[in-house]
Amino acid sequence: MENVKKLEDTRIALVGIIVENLDITDKINRIIHDYSDYIVGRMGIPYKNRGVAIISLVIDAPVNIISSLSGKLGMLDDVSVKVQYTKV
Repeated sequence: MENVKKLEDTRIALVGIIVENLDITDKINRIIHDYSDYIVGRMGIPYKNRGVAIISLVIDAPVNIISSLSGKLGMLDDVSVKVQYTKV
């Protein structure tokens, strides 16, 4: 019964990350690793023609955890982050 309660307290979110400075990917990976318990899936696309990397994360976590992750990533220079939440 506790697992049902836990799932009700979480939201599924899609986190889109665009990295314009590939020298900071180690920092990004460390932050993402800190939240690995909540990550359902990850896809990374190095777009070499444009010199950027695009990362998408699917997360199942409480809203405050998702906000914390996106906030930490968004504070990095040359990183853009957008989050889309499920309605329920």
